Formats: sequence, structure tokens, C-alpha cells
Amino acid sequence: MRIEDVYIWDINAKWLGITPFQLMENAGAGVARVIEDRFGKGLKVAVFCGTGNNGGDGFVAARHLSFENDVTVFLVGDEAKIRSEEAKLNWNILKNLEFVKVEILKDSSQIRSLDLSNFDVIVDALLGAGTKGEPREPIRSAIEKINEYSGKAKIVSIDLPSGYPSEVRVKCDFAVTFQWDKEEFRDFERVIVKIGYPRELYHLVGPAHVKFAFRRKGEHKGQNGKLLVIGGSENYYGAPYLAAKAASYLVDLVFLLTPETVARKITDPNLIVREAKGRNLSPEHLNMALELAERVDAIVLGPGIGTSEETKEFVKEFLRRCDKPIVIDADALKVVAEDLSLVKGKKAVLTPHAGEFYRLFGVRPEGSLEEKAKLVMEKARESDVVVLLKGPYDIISDGRGWYYNRTGNRGMTTGGTGDVLAGVVGAFLALGNEPLRAAQAGAFLVGYAGDLVKEEKGEAFTALDVVNKIVEALRRCE
Repeated sequence: MRIEDVYIWDINAKWLGITPFQLMENAGAGVARVIEDRFGKGLKVAVFCGTGNNGGDGFVAARHLSFENDVTVFLVGDEAKIRSEEAKLNWNILKNLEFVKVEILKDSSQIRSLDLSNFDVIVDALLGAGTKGEPREPIRSAIEKINEYSGKAKIVSIDLPSGYPSEVRVKCDFAVTFQWDKEEFRDFERVIVKIGYPRELYHLVGPAHVKFAFRRKGEHKGQNGKLLVIGGSENYYGAPYLAAKAASYLVDLVFLLTPETVARKITDPNLIVREAKGRNLSPEHLNMALELAERVDAIVLGPGIGTSEETKEFVKEFLRRCDKPIVIDADALKVVAEDLSLVKGKKAVLTPHAGEFYRLFGVRPEGSLEEKAKLVMEKARESDVVVLLKGPYDIISDGRGWYYNRTGNRGMTTGGTGDVLAGVVGAFLALGNEPLRAAQAGAFLVGYAGDLVKEEKGEAFTALDVVNKIVEALRRCE
């Protein structure tokens, strides 16, 4: 697991109803338990805390340790700068306790004059995993003071040594880290403590996946994603519009390549519509499509594109010659089903429903959630793409792990919501996300938008209603 996963799990845990207060309580209690298990009780313990959530874990650890040990808490910084509500709560609890000594150290001179020679254990709760670069004052002086007692007192860091991975870091005997080890952690001993995350969080898609996927990078037009939607035919014109419209809320520019009969029905000024002569897309439009593809960051291929022979040839040749990140949806999936080698190894997301999945892979996704998920993972691995199986619970896999999304409702069986999903996943691809993250974020956001529509209208609504709720759903996720 990576450090970013810590934040994802915390946010998604809150979505499940597990509060940050619970997680902080469990983390601090776990630290105290490890210290007493390793070093016994009746200890003199100094706990150095910063003003972030790492410090909040330290406040909780101090309270638990105080039951059978002599505890002093050193807050390094201004108590007015304690950031989170859960850290503030635990700080205020400490200030109400007669048997925990509290000192506030606002500047480096106060820290340098400290004598810690009487303490058996020093707990480092100064900085968490989110900090970058070398620590600044007064934290830097606190780290240097703690290190003066390396080899004299036992030094225990919470989550990781403060200052890591810079050269200015706490020299701890070990760190107590939470739930699982992290890929970025090296060069120091770690003890892993569970803090109450349920098993679901290994697999659940939640608002954090949206929050981390919606990262806008630049200040100029086009720097925050350019997407090309290719679709539409003589029989379908709403599908490509819905995909493009949904994407337009997330990225800077959306191009829509569609037959002229479709293009003339679209008057939305937010989209850049490019007309292809004729009723359907065909090989004669291939160069036009490839030139547009060179100008964008990602592509959505398939909404409403139809299954005429000329269109199938267009889809096959486009896939052979285009290497941009791509979402393959609707009728384009039928073409891919004839030759899966067209997508193998591409940065691609396939978005089938159960019937399309059967057409693609020759097996029906049936049984329990876990049984279906393992099948999706197997086929994603074999095809070397990301598969997003649409259903009551969307199932997503890159072949290495599987994830499920439970937002959405029966009202979303209405025509067009799959096109909305394809557009949103494409938008997240265009923002620079890997296919797995784009699929996770897209599935959650579209389902959540549908749930917001249901709150207002019940289960009778249209795909365009879902599109119109995307901005609100995104704001709530952030």
C-alpha cells in the first residue's frame, strides 16, 4: 500500500460512517498498547506533538498511557493552529486532566533548554506522512532535541519518524504505523497496528477516489484535460452528446466527432463538434479521427456509433493506429469482442454491462459479488486492460485487484446513463489518471449524481438529469 491509500481509506471510511474520531482513538490506543507491551508500565513518558493529526494521535496515546504511567505532553507550536476537530477535541481533553502534564513550546529556545534525561520513553508525534521537505522551526529543534536522547531513552514514532525521508528526522527505535505497511517506508523498524478499518475498504470505491482523481494542473485553457468523443450514427445521436456533455463539466475541452446528421442536431456551445460526412463513421473518416486524437489527452469510443460494416472497419483501424488512453463503450465493444488483441496492452477501459461482458469474454458474470469480481479480475488480467462491469454494483478491475461501487439506483436503468459513465471515465483519463483510477472515480461520481437526482425526483428521471447533477456530486466528494 502507498501513503496516498491512507487518505483514501480515511475518507472512504467516513463515507461508511466510521468517523475520524474513531480512527484517531484507535490509533492512539494502539500506540499506547505497543509501548506498554514492549517496555512495561510505571514509565516516565514524554510525548512530543505537532498541530496536525499525527499530533492528535499523540494526544490520544498520552491519555491512554497516563492510566499507569507518568506522562508529559509537549505541544510544539500554537494550540490555535491545531487543525482538525478530532485533534482539537483530544487536546482539550488533555488540558482537563490533572495527571497529565502539558507544556506548550512555541519557539525553538524553549525546546533547546529542555532536559529529558528523566524520561524512559519519548514519543514522536510531530509530523505525519503528508509533510514534504526538511522540517522547519520549531519542529526542527524538537527533532534535534529528541535525537539527543537516542540510545538513552526509548524513542517511538507514530506512523513514521518525523522528518522522514529527509536527513532531518527522528532517530526512533521503531515506528507504530497503522493497518498496513507502506511502500514508501524503508530504513526504520515498523510495528503495524490495526485501527478498525473494515475489510470492505480493500475493495470499496468511494468519494476519495473522485477527490484524488479530480486534480486540475494548469491555469490556461486545455491544460486541465482535452477529450475526444467518437460516436453517433444514423440511428443514435443522443448517446455521444450525453457522453460529451458529462465530460465537459470535468475537463477544459471536449471534441465530438460524429456524422453530420448527428452534428446538426447538437447546438451546445460547450462542445467542439466536428462533422463527418455521411450517415455513419467509416474508414474515410479515419485520418480525421486520428488527427483529432493527436490533439487530446484521452478518447471515448463507441457511444451510439452503430454496427454497420463500414463503422466496424473504422473502429478496428482506429484502435490499431491510436495509442492514446481510451474508453471503449457500447457498440465499439461488439467490435472488440471479435478481436480482443485490438486492445491488449493499451491504456484502455472497457465498460460492458453483463450481456456485453458475455459477448466479450464468452462467460456470464454470475454468483456472489466476490465470484463476479474474481471473474472480472481474471478477464482484465488476460486482456491487459481495465474492465468496468456495469450493474447493481459496478465491478472494476485492472487484473491485479478488484473494486466495487455501490452508488446508483434503479432509476439509472434509463437509457443514456452508460454513455454518461463513459464520458466521465474518459474525462478522468484526460486529467492524467491511470485507467483504474479513472474507472473508479467515474463509477462513483456518476452513481452518486444519480442518487442525488433520486433524492429530488424519485426513481423516474433521465440521463440528462444525471449529467446536470455531476457538478454537485463532485463538490460533495471534494
